[in-house]
Formats: sequence, structure tokens, C-alpha cells
Amino acid sequence: MENNIQAIERSAFKDIEAVDSFEKLELLEIRYLGRKGLLTAFLRNIAQLPVEERPDAGKNANLLKNRLEKAFRELSKKLKSSRDLKGGGVDVTLPGRTFFRGSLHPVTKISREISDIFSRLGFEIAEGPEVETDYYNFEALNIPKYHPARDMQDTFYVAENIVLRTHTSPTQPRVMEKRKPPVRIVAPGKVYRCDSDLTHTPMFHQVEGLMVDRRVSFGDLKGTLTTFVHQLFDEEISLRFRPSFFPFTEPSAEVDIQCVMCRGKGCRVCSKTGWLEVLGSGMVHPAVFENVGYDTQIYSGFAFGMGIERLAMLKYGIDDLRKFFENDMRFLGQF
Repeated sequence: MENNIQAIERSAFKDIEAVDSFEKLELLEIRYLGRKGLLTAFLRNIAQLPVEERPDAGKNANLLKNRLEKAFRELSKKLKSSRDLKGGGVDVTLPGRTFFRGSLHPVTKISREISDIFSRLGFEIAEGPEVETDYYNFEALNIPKYHPARDMQDTFYVAENIVLRTHTSPTQPRVMEKRKPPVRIVAPGKVYRCDSDLTHTPMFHQVEGLMVDRRVSFGDLKGTLTTFVHQLFDEEISLRFRPSFFPFTEPSAEVDIQCVMCRGKGCRVCSKTGWLEVLGSGMVHPAVFENVGYDTQIYSGFAFGMGIERLAMLKYGIDDLRKFFENDMRFLGQF
């Protein structure tokens, strides 16, 4: 009986070595482990053996069955791997395919960085509507109807008293109407003007800032903006404040920073001056406070505004504003 088991085992493993296809493997499994297979037939005939031989015969037959099942599984894996390597499947030895992940648009990145800096300085993020009333866009900011200052901004009118906001400043009176000082906000968002050239687009992004409290001074404005510029660029960048005019601030100042390209030596970007204009600022005009019911004898404040694309161009060394809106993957892929 033991000779029969050994004969089946030798025959099975010899046949396994010659298998080179799934079809042959399937036939081999049927031949040895099928319902009418050699090993199955041996197990069925154990009852005809003498009683003393049955335990060993059954044990040896089951051990062989387990070895054959394992051998068939391994042979199946081997055949599958061989088939994949020859074609028609996946070559598991090759490096995996790279899936490119999306990234934030440079305008979004710089906007979030600006907001994060001011958040660390204690400012809240505020938002307002892009389709704005004439009152909040102009009149509440000390720009009444027919005021010459309206000519400073080429406005898209939706209706007689409805505009696409020309700056994010309307957020300031909207917030001040709803709360009492202290107020510390920055308002990033889209704005719209009738411009389109190398340095202007009909839609662009701004960040407005406002701080109102007791005894707020121009020194607080200078300190806040200096800290902001140093965190956005680096602490070696110098600033200067030049007198200017904005209807909603008095006094007003343009803020220039040392050219980040040439470090003040003079280059094409800064028109050989060594300086770059980056934002406007000033102390909030008393008329703006009166429009929202703030007591100008108690409270003072400063405001500032900047173009996000302008800062992104300086931060990333971009020479054409239109690249932000062309959706060129070669450009966007750099960020």
C-alpha cells in the first residue's frame, strides 16, 4: 500500500515539472485530485485494506493531498507571473506609474500666505459680496456721486446703483456697521475694473486691511506693514512711505519696498529706481467713521490695500500678469 502512495507521489511531481500552461495544470489537478483522480480513488479503497494498515494509509494519503494542493497553487502563481511578463498583463517588476497631484494656483497660495501672516498679527478674515451697491463701493467710503475720485477706477455697472466691486474696501463699512471697536480685519477677494494690458486685467485680486481701536496711530500702521513685508519676503527688505491721496484715508501713503530682484541696485523690474510700489495705506478718514456711527473723538484707525497678483509676481519672479489667467500647465506646474 505504501508503494502505491509513493508511486502516485513520484508520478504527480514528475508531471508537475512538465506543466507549462493553465490548461495542462487543470488536467493534472483533475487527474490526481478530481472525483475520479488517482489519489481520490486510493482514499476510497482504504476500506478494503486490513484494519491495521488503514490509519497509516489514510494519514499518508491526506499528507500527499495537502502537498499536491500546495504545489498546484504555487504552480498557478508561477504561470500567472510568467504570462504577465510575456505581455497581456502587468509587469510587476516595473516601477509604479506616477500620478501627478494638483497644487494650489500661485494667486491662491500668496493670498493664503498673506491671510496667514495677518491672522498671526491678530486680524480676522472677512468677506463681502462681489456684486456690490454703489453706496458701499463708493459713498460709504467718502466717494459721493459725481466725486472726481470715481474717475480713479473704471467701474463695471450692473445696474444704476449696482456695480462689480472695484476694490475689497466695501467690506470695511459692512463690518463696522455690525460691530463696535476694536476691529481688526483683512478682506481678500476678487475685484473688477475696465483694464486689460500687460499689468492690468479686468478681474484681479486684492487684500484690504482695517484696524480700529482707541489711540491707533500712523506708527501702528507702519509697524504692522513693516512686519508683514518682512514675513512675506525677508527681514532685509526696506520700506518707505510716500504721501498720496485716497478718498477714504487721511493722511494717505503709498508704500514702496526695496526691489526684491536687485536689492535696491536698480534693474528693469524697478525701472532702475531700486524701489517697487506694492500697496496703498492711510489713517481712516473721519467721514468713513461717521457713515458707520463711530465716534471720531474716541476711535481712530488705519486701512491698507494691496494687489495679490502684484505681490505674487514679486514673490515668484513672474514678468507677465496674464500668465496667472492663461491656465498654461507648463507655468502652473512650477508651483
